[in-house]
Amino acid sequence: MSVEPYGADEESAAVLRTVGRVIKMCRERTGLTQAALGTHIGYSEEQVSSVERGRRAPAEEFLDAADRVLEAGGLVAGLKKDVEKARFPKKVRDLAKLEAEAVEICAYDNSVVNGLLQTEEYQRAVFRSRRPAFTEEEVDQLVNARLARQEIIGDRQVGTAFNFVHDEAALRRPVGGKMVLRRQLERLLEVGQMRNVEFQVLPLDSEDNGGLDGPFHLLRLKDGATVGHSDIQLVSRLTSDRREIQILELRYGIIRAQALTPRKSLTYIETLLGET
Repeated sequence: MSVEPYGADEESAAVLRTVGRVIKMCRERTGLTQAALGTHIGYSEEQVSSVERGRRAPAEEFLDAADRVLEAGGLVAGLKKDVEKARFPKKVRDLAKLEAEAVEICAYDNSVVNGLLQTEEYQRAVFRSRRPAFTEEEVDQLVNARLARQEIIGDRQVGTAFNFVHDEAALRRPVGGKMVLRRQLERLLEVGQMRNVEFQVLPLDSEDNGGLDGPFHLLRLKDGATVGHSDIQLVSRLTSDRREIQILELRYGIIRAQALTPRKSLTYIETLLGET
C-alpha cells in the first residue's frame, strides 16, 4: 500500500503532485479508468485517485505495477527515486507521525534516557538544562509534545516492537537530581517488563562500543521501508537513503551484541537503582 506524506513540506508536496500527473497522463493515454488501473495493480480506486492528486506517496510496488500495466517503458517506475526523497519530511515535528506508523522502533542513546521512556520530571530537567535556555512556556510545549509521543508504547502493546540500548552513562547521570533519576530508573524497569519492549544496557566497562558516534533511531514502517533518525546538537535529521540505513542497521546490530541481554540489563538497572 502507499504511504501518506507526513505533513510534507511544499517541496515534497510538489514532487508528489508531479508524480501524480505523470501517472494520470499515462493512464488516460491507455484509456483506463482509475478503478480499472487499481484492479490491474491490486489497489483500490481511492488509492489510485489519492496518488494522482499528490495526496499519497506511492510505494515502489505501485509504481512498478503501474509502469507495467500502462506500458510506460520505465517512465513511471523511474519516479521511485523522486518519491523516495519526497516520502519523508525534513522537520522534527513529523517524527511522531513516523513513529506512529512504525512496526519496530530501535534506539541507541548514550547521553540521556530515550525520549520515549522519560518521565515527565526527567523531561523537564533535560529541557531546562539546554543552553541557550528555553522559557517555561517553551519547556511546557516540549514536554507536552514528548508525552504525546510516548502514547505509542502504552496504546499499541502488540502493534509495535521496541528495542532500546542505553549506554550506562545515560543511566548514571543524575539529570534533575537523584530522586528524579530513581523514579526514571523505576520507569525503565516497568517498561522493560512489557512483552513488546526489550531494554539493554551497554556497560561502561565494556571495551567495545559501536555507538561512539552518538545516538540514533531506526524506524521500520508498515510498508517495509526503514527510516533513520539522529538528533545531535543543532541538527535533527531523517534519512531513508539505503546506503545510510545499511550502515545504521549494521551498527545497531553490533551495539546490541555488545550490550547485556534484556534480562541481565533489568538486573543491572536494579543494581543501579540500589546505588542511587
